[in-house]
Amino acid sequence: MLGLAHNDSFSHGIHPPEMKDETSHLSIRRFPFAPLLIVPLSQHLGKPAVPVVRAGQEIVRGQVIAEADGFVSVNMHAPASGIVKKIALAPGIGGNMLESVYIEPYPASSQEVQDGEPCDLDTASADDIIGAIQRAGIVGLGGAAFPTHVKLKPPEGKRLDTLIINGVECEPYLTTDHRVMLEQTADIFNGIRYLLKATGAAESLIAIEGNKSDAARKLHDECPSDLPVSIRVCPVKYPQGAEKMVIRSLLKREIPSGGLPADVGAICVNVATTAEIGRLLPRGHGIQERVITIGGPGVKRKGNYRIPVGTTVRFALEEAGAAKDISRVFLGGPMMGPSVSNLDIPITKGTSGITAFTTVQINEATGHQKIYPCIHCARCVEACPLFLNPSQLGILAKNEEYDRMVEDYHLMDCFECGACSYVCPSHIPLVQYFRLSKKMIRKLGAAQ
Repeated sequence: MLGLAHNDSFSHGIHPPEMKDETSHLSIRRFPFAPLLIVPLSQHLGKPAVPVVRAGQEIVRGQVIAEADGFVSVNMHAPASGIVKKIALAPGIGGNMLESVYIEPYPASSQEVQDGEPCDLDTASADDIIGAIQRAGIVGLGGAAFPTHVKLKPPEGKRLDTLIINGVECEPYLTTDHRVMLEQTADIFNGIRYLLKATGAAESLIAIEGNKSDAARKLHDECPSDLPVSIRVCPVKYPQGAEKMVIRSLLKREIPSGGLPADVGAICVNVATTAEIGRLLPRGHGIQERVITIGGPGVKRKGNYRIPVGTTVRFALEEAGAAKDISRVFLGGPMMGPSVSNLDIPITKGTSGITAFTTVQINEATGHQKIYPCIHCARCVEACPLFLNPSQLGILAKNEEYDRMVEDYHLMDCFECGACSYVCPSHIPLVQYFRLSKKMIRKLGAAQ
């Protein structure tokens, strides 16, 4: 089923500047190998992988260096041929220390990846595909880094009828998914074949925002006639790319509070993740690199780069020509991406971009200004795509009334899009309050 249709959007939301023009036209380029790569064993939600290499061991690019520890875990692969310098702790984006494999690449190596055991689409069962995805170390490349194979196994009694490939990419500055759709079109359709067989879904929809019309047209024109896929163009609005918003816009189905897409018969997979499935499984490869956007006002050589996992943010910015007066760096975009406090943290599978701002630009671009008291203007309520009350949640957060935040105001439904913080005239960092509150709730729950 081939089609190119336009969809309505969800209610509420905001329209921040898109800031994509500087990189959306730039083809994906290969990034150089850093002299030292740091590969955390926890780059995904779930249990960290278990190392199967030792210090001093020679390894080849694509080799498994850590194996999944249980079902909610994935393999890790060597991003370069070289030598394991050590297995030790390294700083992570959250400020915590993570067990990591330090790899020194061989400068003279060709860095070729040897083919492994392929997953044959024609003969593989659904479980075979799911197992191959776990062995390949594939996680959500849109930023969440949730193990993809876990997502493909819905809870008992849930049936999936629709597969949604999410190519919306609504975060400002990022154009990674846009370029993947233009340059890895065949991989995407191959990945869809694997996903349809793994989930049993009858049809697939590819969601794209209206500012990527060239990608929508290319996917439409090159879609195989035997594939049950239609291309859906959504209005440009933030956070259109959120799972709940995409499903609401395309299927008119409402995920219940605390629920999952499987509760409404849908599954949503990022378009870059889909492309990697289509690229890696036929060759028996694992993820050792990913495409990211390096941009923002603080970067001279902006672009979309295929970069080895484990490359430090510092090396990436140096190679891309960072300005001397960089003040703030985000892993991802400025709306949902966490701010980096240490440039020596490594890029992981879930890193979709590096966005850098200088001192002059940071206040205007990201709203980090003096905080004033709430004036009860309700702009945050009008912006929230989930119809929550961010103002009241913020007051409860300051008073540490966590039970009321969860039970009366549905804090855990918030997916931290940052729309409320963006529109707040008092510059209250509401989404930061919510993140801290969730951490405290989990900590208290674990203690109990």
